[in-house]
Amino acid sequence: MFLRKGLPDGRERLIEARWDKVSMTELCTIIGQKDDASVSTIEHLLSAFAGLGVDNAMVEIDGPEVPIMDGSAARFVEAIDEAGVVGQTALRRFLKVVKPVRVEHNGAYSELLPGERGLSLDVEIDFAAGVIGRQRKRLDLSPDTYRRELSRARTFGFLRDVERLTKIGLALGASLDNTVALDGERVLNPEGLRHPDEFVRHKMLDAVGDLALAGLPLVARYRSFRAGHKLNVGVLTALFADRSAYTIVEAETPRETRRVQPSRGYQPAAAAFVEAG
Repeated sequence: MFLRKGLPDGRERLIEARWDKVSMTELCTIIGQKDDASVSTIEHLLSAFAGLGVDNAMVEIDGPEVPIMDGSAARFVEAIDEAGVVGQTALRRFLKVVKPVRVEHNGAYSELLPGERGLSLDVEIDFAAGVIGRQRKRLDLSPDTYRRELSRARTFGFLRDVERLTKIGLALGASLDNTVALDGERVLNPEGLRHPDEFVRHKMLDAVGDLALAGLPLVARYRSFRAGHKLNVGVLTALFADRSAYTIVEAETPRETRRVQPSRGYQPAAAAFVEAG
Protein backbone atom coordinates (compact mmCIF):
# COMPACT_ATOMS: atom_id res chain seq x y z
CA MET A 1 0.00 0.00 0.00
CA PHE A 2 1.23 3.50 -0.84
CA LEU A 3 0.15 6.64 0.98
CA ARG A 4 0.62 9.44 -1.53
CA LYS A 5 1.15 12.68 0.35
CA GLY A 6 1.96 16.21 -0.77
CA LEU A 7 -1.06 16.55 -3.05
CA PRO A 8 -2.75 19.91 -3.72
CA ASP A 9 -4.67 21.32 -0.75
CA GLY A 10 -2.77 18.99 1.57
CA ARG A 11 -4.70 15.93 0.41
CA GLU A 12 -3.50 12.36 0.88
CA ARG A 13 -4.51 9.33 -1.12
CA LEU A 14 -4.11 5.60 -0.47
CA ILE A 15 -3.12 3.66 -3.59
CA GLU A 16 -3.07 -0.13 -3.49
CA ALA A 17 -0.02 -1.80 -5.01
CA ARG A 18 -2.08 -4.11 -7.23
CA TRP A 19 -2.07 -5.12 -10.87
CA ASP A 20 -5.48 -3.49 -11.47
CA LYS A 21 -4.21 -0.12 -10.21
CA VAL A 22 -1.48 0.10 -12.87
CA SER A 23 -1.94 3.04 -15.24
CA MET A 24 1.32 2.97 -17.22
CA THR A 25 4.14 0.53 -17.98
CA GLU A 26 6.50 2.41 -20.31
CA LEU A 27 10.04 2.32 -18.84
CA CYS A 28 8.60 1.91 -15.33
CA THR A 29 5.46 0.79 -13.53
CA ILE A 30 3.01 3.46 -12.38
CA ILE A 31 -0.02 2.97 -10.12
CA GLY A 32 -2.86 5.44 -9.64
CA GLN A 33 -4.08 8.15 -12.00
CA LYS A 34 -1.87 11.01 -13.14
CA ASP A 35 -4.68 13.58 -12.99
CA ASP A 36 -5.50 12.57 -9.40
CA ALA A 37 -2.73 10.78 -7.52
CA SER A 38 -0.10 8.38 -8.80
CA VAL A 39 3.23 6.86 -7.85
CA SER A 40 5.78 5.84 -10.48
CA THR A 41 8.87 3.64 -10.54
CA ILE A 42 7.48 1.38 -7.85
CA GLU A 43 9.03 -1.82 -9.21
CA HIS A 44 12.45 -1.64 -7.48
CA LEU A 45 10.94 -0.99 -4.05
CA LEU A 46 8.29 -3.70 -4.47
CA SER A 47 11.03 -6.02 -5.69
CA ALA A 48 13.00 -5.45 -2.49
CA PHE A 49 9.92 -6.16 -0.38
CA ALA A 50 9.05 -9.34 -2.29
CA GLY A 51 12.66 -10.48 -2.48
CA LEU A 52 13.07 -10.23 1.29
CA GLY A 53 9.70 -11.85 2.00
CA VAL A 54 7.92 -8.70 3.25
CA ASP A 55 4.21 -8.67 2.39
CA ASN A 56 2.82 -6.17 4.90
CA ALA A 57 4.07 -2.59 4.52
CA MET A 58 2.84 0.94 4.09
CA VAL A 59 5.00 3.26 2.00
CA GLU A 60 4.57 6.97 2.66
CA ILE A 61 5.78 9.15 -0.20
CA ASP A 62 5.46 12.91 -0.68
CA GLY A 63 6.15 13.04 -4.41
CA PRO A 64 5.00 11.31 -7.61
CA GLU A 65 7.98 8.97 -7.99
CA VAL A 66 9.83 6.48 -5.81
CA PRO A 67 13.49 7.59 -5.66
CA ILE A 68 15.60 5.80 -8.24
CA MET A 69 18.56 5.55 -5.82
CA ASP A 70 21.39 3.88 -7.75
CA GLY A 71 19.07 2.21 -10.26
CA SER A 72 18.90 -1.05 -8.31
CA ALA A 73 17.12 -2.29 -5.19
CA ALA A 74 20.23 -2.27 -2.99
CA ARG A 75 19.41 0.91 -1.07
CA PHE A 76 15.89 -0.32 -0.35
CA VAL A 77 17.28 -3.60 0.95
CA GLU A 78 19.56 -1.58 3.25
CA ALA A 79 16.59 0.49 4.45
CA ILE A 80 14.51 -2.62 5.21
CA ASP A 81 17.43 -4.13 7.10
CA GLU A 82 17.86 -0.92 9.09
CA ALA A 83 14.16 -0.73 9.94
CA GLY A 84 13.93 -4.42 10.75
CA VAL A 85 11.41 -7.08 9.80
CA VAL A 86 9.13 -8.82 12.30
CA GLY A 87 6.89 -11.85 12.06
CA GLN A 88 3.15 -11.68 12.71
CA THR A 89 0.81 -14.28 14.13
CA ALA A 90 -1.51 -14.34 11.13
CA LEU A 91 -1.23 -17.27 8.77
CA ARG A 92 0.43 -16.17 5.57
CA ARG A 93 -1.65 -16.51 2.40
CA PHE A 94 -0.21 -17.36 -1.01
CA LEU A 95 -1.53 -17.20 -4.54
CA LYS A 96 -0.83 -20.59 -6.13
CA VAL A 97 -0.91 -20.86 -9.91
CA VAL A 98 -2.58 -24.10 -10.97
CA LYS A 99 -2.91 -23.60 -14.73
CA PRO A 100 -0.50 -22.04 -17.26
CA VAL A 101 -1.21 -18.46 -18.27
CA ARG A 102 0.70 -16.69 -21.06
CA VAL A 103 0.70 -13.33 -22.83
CA GLU A 104 2.66 -12.50 -25.99
CA HIS A 105 3.57 -9.47 -28.10
CA ASN A 106 5.78 -9.33 -31.19
CA GLY A 107 7.65 -12.50 -30.30
CA ALA A 108 8.10 -11.59 -26.64
CA TYR A 109 6.20 -13.43 -23.93
CA SER A 110 5.61 -13.68 -20.20
CA GLU A 111 4.01 -16.68 -18.55
CA LEU A 112 3.10 -18.13 -15.17
CA LEU A 113 3.17 -21.89 -14.69
CA PRO A 114 2.21 -24.12 -11.76
CA GLY A 115 4.92 -24.41 -9.10
CA GLU A 116 5.31 -26.40 -5.93
CA ARG A 117 7.03 -23.99 -3.56
CA GLY A 118 7.61 -20.25 -3.69
CA LEU A 119 8.48 -18.36 -6.85
CA SER A 120 11.04 -19.53 -9.38
CA LEU A 121 12.07 -17.37 -12.32
CA ASP A 122 13.49 -18.09 -15.76
CA VAL A 123 14.19 -14.84 -17.61
CA GLU A 124 15.77 -14.45 -21.03
CA ILE A 125 16.61 -11.25 -22.91
CA ASP A 126 17.87 -10.69 -26.45
CA PHE A 127 19.32 -7.37 -27.62
CA ALA A 128 20.95 -6.57 -30.95
CA ALA A 129 23.72 -4.71 -29.12
CA GLY A 130 26.59 -7.13 -28.61
CA VAL A 131 27.40 -5.63 -25.22
CA ILE A 132 24.15 -7.24 -24.03
CA GLY A 133 23.29 -9.92 -26.58
CA ARG A 134 21.27 -12.91 -25.43
CA GLN A 135 21.32 -13.62 -21.70
CA ARG A 136 19.32 -16.05 -19.58
CA LYS A 137 19.10 -16.54 -15.84
CA ARG A 138 17.18 -18.97 -13.65
CA LEU A 139 16.60 -18.44 -9.94
CA ASP A 140 14.56 -19.83 -7.05
CA LEU A 141 13.59 -16.70 -5.14
CA SER A 142 14.55 -16.43 -1.46
CA PRO A 143 15.91 -13.59 0.66
CA ASP A 144 19.41 -15.05 0.31
CA THR A 145 19.30 -15.46 -3.47
CA TYR A 146 17.66 -12.06 -3.90
CA ARG A 147 20.35 -10.26 -1.90
CA ARG A 148 23.19 -12.08 -3.60
CA GLU A 149 21.98 -12.39 -7.19
CA LEU A 150 19.54 -9.56 -7.93
CA SER A 151 19.46 -6.67 -5.48
CA ARG A 152 22.45 -4.74 -6.89
CA ALA A 153 21.60 -5.10 -10.60
CA ARG A 154 20.98 -1.64 -12.09
CA THR A 155 18.61 -0.38 -14.73
CA PHE A 156 20.16 0.28 -18.13
CA GLY A 157 19.55 2.34 -21.23
CA PHE A 158 21.00 3.45 -24.55
CA LEU A 159 22.40 6.91 -25.13
CA ARG A 160 20.66 7.03 -28.51
CA ASP A 161 17.24 6.94 -26.79
CA VAL A 162 17.84 9.84 -24.40
CA GLU A 163 16.63 12.65 -26.69
CA ARG A 164 13.43 10.81 -27.63
CA LEU A 165 12.60 9.98 -24.01
CA THR A 166 13.28 13.44 -22.61
CA LYS A 167 10.99 14.98 -25.25
CA ILE A 168 8.07 13.00 -23.83
CA GLY A 169 9.04 13.65 -20.22
CA LEU A 170 10.69 10.32 -19.42
CA ALA A 171 14.14 9.45 -18.06
CA LEU A 172 14.66 13.07 -16.99
CA GLY A 173 16.79 12.10 -13.99
CA ALA A 174 18.88 9.42 -15.68
CA SER A 175 22.62 9.67 -15.07
CA LEU A 176 25.67 7.46 -14.64
CA ASP A 177 24.85 7.45 -10.92
CA ASN A 178 21.60 5.53 -11.42
CA THR A 179 21.77 3.88 -14.85
CA VAL A 180 24.07 1.61 -16.78
CA ALA A 181 24.49 3.80 -19.87
CA LEU A 182 25.31 2.18 -23.20
CA ASP A 183 26.71 3.89 -26.30
CA GLY A 184 26.87 1.41 -29.13
CA GLU A 185 28.99 -1.43 -27.77
CA ARG A 186 30.44 0.53 -24.85
CA VAL A 187 29.42 0.72 -21.21
CA LEU A 188 29.95 4.37 -20.28
CA ASN A 189 29.99 3.95 -16.49
CA PRO A 190 33.61 4.25 -15.30
CA GLU A 191 33.17 1.40 -12.80
CA GLY A 192 31.78 -0.96 -15.44
CA LEU A 193 29.25 -3.68 -14.67
CA ARG A 194 28.50 -5.19 -11.27
CA HIS A 195 27.86 -8.59 -12.87
CA PRO A 196 28.81 -9.82 -16.36
CA ASP A 197 25.09 -10.46 -16.92
CA GLU A 198 23.80 -7.44 -14.98
CA PHE A 199 21.25 -6.73 -17.73
CA VAL A 200 19.24 -9.94 -17.37
CA ARG A 201 19.59 -9.76 -13.58
CA HIS A 202 17.94 -6.33 -13.61
CA LYS A 203 15.13 -7.61 -15.82
CA MET A 204 14.58 -10.34 -13.25
CA LEU A 205 14.65 -7.78 -10.42
CA ASP A 206 11.96 -5.82 -12.28
CA ALA A 207 9.88 -8.95 -12.77
CA VAL A 208 9.95 -9.72 -9.04
CA GLY A 209 8.65 -6.21 -8.35
CA ASP A 210 5.95 -6.29 -11.02
CA LEU A 211 4.75 -9.73 -9.95
CA ALA A 212 4.40 -8.44 -6.38
CA LEU A 213 1.38 -6.56 -7.75
CA ALA A 214 -0.48 -9.88 -7.50
CA GLY A 215 -1.17 -8.79 -3.92
CA LEU A 216 -0.03 -12.08 -2.39
CA PRO A 217 3.26 -14.00 -2.58
CA LEU A 218 3.20 -16.28 -5.61
CA VAL A 219 3.67 -20.02 -5.68
CA ALA A 220 4.51 -20.33 -9.34
CA ARG A 221 7.11 -20.62 -12.04
CA TYR A 222 7.60 -17.42 -14.02
CA ARG A 223 9.17 -17.58 -17.45
CA SER A 224 9.74 -14.76 -19.94
CA PHE A 225 11.50 -13.86 -23.15
CA ARG A 226 12.20 -10.21 -24.01
CA ALA A 227 9.49 -9.17 -21.56
CA GLY A 228 9.16 -5.87 -19.73
CA HIS A 229 6.75 -4.16 -17.36
CA LYS A 230 3.85 -4.31 -19.84
CA LEU A 231 3.98 -8.08 -20.26
CA ASN A 232 4.68 -8.65 -16.56
CA VAL A 233 1.52 -6.77 -15.60
CA GLY A 234 -0.27 -8.34 -18.56
CA VAL A 235 0.33 -11.87 -17.34
CA LEU A 236 -1.14 -10.95 -13.95
CA THR A 237 -4.16 -9.45 -15.70
CA ALA A 238 -4.58 -12.68 -17.65
CA LEU A 239 -4.16 -14.77 -14.51
CA PHE A 240 -6.88 -12.94 -12.59
CA ALA A 241 -9.17 -13.04 -15.62
CA ASP A 242 -9.28 -16.85 -15.29
CA ARG A 243 -10.46 -17.89 -11.83
CA SER A 244 -9.62 -21.51 -12.60
CA ALA A 245 -5.93 -20.62 -13.09
CA TYR A 246 -5.16 -19.96 -9.43
CA THR A 247 -6.12 -20.73 -5.87
CA ILE A 248 -5.43 -19.12 -2.50
CA VAL A 249 -3.58 -21.28 0.05
CA GLU A 250 -2.44 -20.65 3.62
CA ALA A 251 0.86 -21.43 5.29
CA GLU A 252 0.80 -24.44 7.59
CA THR A 253 2.26 -22.57 10.56
CA PRO A 254 1.66 -19.08 11.95
CA ARG A 255 4.10 -16.17 12.14
CA GLU A 256 5.02 -16.38 8.46
CA THR A 257 3.57 -13.02 7.50
CA ARG A 258 6.32 -10.40 7.68
CA ARG A 259 6.06 -6.65 8.12
CA VAL A 260 8.53 -3.81 8.17
CA GLN A 261 9.24 -2.47 11.64
CA PRO A 262 8.83 1.32 11.94
CA SER A 263 12.17 2.94 11.22
CA ARG A 264 14.13 4.33 14.14
CA GLY A 265 16.29 6.93 12.53
CA TYR A 266 16.75 5.77 8.94
CA GLN A 267 14.80 7.72 6.30
CA PRO A 268 15.90 6.87 2.74
CA ALA A 269 15.31 9.94 0.56
CA ALA A 270 11.59 10.50 -0.07
CA ALA A 271 10.45 7.05 1.00
CA ALA A 272 9.73 6.02 4.57
CA PHE A 273 8.77 2.55 5.71
CA VAL A 274 6.22 2.23 8.48
CA GLU A 275 4.07 -0.49 9.93
CA ALA A 276 0.90 -1.19 8.03
CA GLY A 277 -2.31 -0.32 9.77
